[in-house]
Amino acid sequence: MGDGMNWAELAALASAAVATFTAIFFARAAWHKAWDFWAFTGFVADYRLLPARAVVPAAGAILLIETLVVLAMLVPGARVPGLVTGAVMVAAYGAAIAANLARGHTRIECGCGGAPQPLGPALVVRNAGLAALMLAGGAGADGILGLAGAGAAIAAGGALFITYLLFDQIISNAADPVARRS
Repeated sequence: MGDGMNWAELAALASAAVATFTAIFFARAAWHKAWDFWAFTGFVADYRLLPARAVVPAAGAILLIETLVVLAMLVPGARVPGLVTGAVMVAAYGAAIAANLARGHTRIECGCGGAPQPLGPALVVRNAGLAALMLAGGAGADGILGLAGAGAAIAAGGALFITYLLFDQIISNAADPVARRS
């Protein structure tokens, strides 16, 4: 690649950018759940995938795991397990959404944080994309970046998160007329 970055440095930069995105994504999600934990437990209960007695412990476990994913993005050497755990989490959320869609339960608020969103196929696709992004980030090198590389990774991760927010708002806006007709 000439005088520019080599492939290993580029892979480390991409991995760090995905780690930054993942940290912001799960920090926002965990904050949303912690801020109103009892509302979140209601979202978990609405999915009707767990017995009532398991809802609060499951909601607590979800909050804990999301927090651990954020911390893993900050601890050297923990990035890959954190990204894989994050990918498993968003894939599990996607599976829970798909299970409810298959049962015809579309009037459920996803509980994702941010704008209210009823369940829909777009959320399943979104979560599959997020899981793929996190796994790809985990496949990248966990190399050490210089100050410029760290700055670029943070900027790229922030840009990924802003792009995610834009697409998430598009999904929410598209679902809104559907929710009004229901």
